[in-house]
Amino acid sequence: MSNRVKTDRIVITAKINGDERTFLADERDSLLEALRERIGLTGAKEGCNNGNCGACAVLLNGVLVNSCCVMAAEIEGAELTTVEGLAGPEGLHPLQQAFLEEAALQCGICTPGFLMASKALLDENPHPTEHDARFWLAGNLCRCTGYDKIIRAVLKAADQMGSNGR
Repeated sequence: MSNRVKTDRIVITAKINGDERTFLADERDSLLEALRERIGLTGAKEGCNNGNCGACAVLLNGVLVNSCCVMAAEIEGAELTTVEGLAGPEGLHPLQQAFLEEAALQCGICTPGFLMASKALLDENPHPTEHDARFWLAGNLCRCTGYDKIIRAVLKAADQMGSNGR
C-alpha cells in the first residue's frame, strides 16, 4: 500500500508564450511543476519553492508572479509568458542580449527569473533609474554574479529598447 495521496487530473487551457495550450495537471500541481513536468518548459527554476528567490518568475496576464506560489489550475484561460517566450523571430529580446553582453549571468539558475522580472519592470517603467531597477529586482536572489552586472544589463536594454521602439 502506497502512502502517496491520489489526486485528480484537471484539464487546463491557457495561452502560453503566444500559443494556446491544453494540458493535464494534477489538481495539486504548482504552476512551476506544471510548466516543467507537464509542458516541458524548463526555463523557470525551483530555487526556494516558497516565493523568496524569484528564480521561477513568469508573467501571468502581464503581472510578475513566482510560479512556485501559483496553482496550475489558476492559469485556466489566462495568458502566460515564460522566459522561453522572450525571444522572437527577429532574435533575442534586448534584455537577453544585454545580459549576454554585460556578462550578467553565471550558473543560470536565477537568470530566467531576473529576465522575467526585468521585462515586467521595463513594461511598467521603460526608463528606470538604477535605483528603480535595484528596488524592482530586490525579490530576485543571485548567489554567483552579484547584482551590478545585472543592473547594468537592465539599464542597457532599457536604453536600447527606448531608442528602437521595442
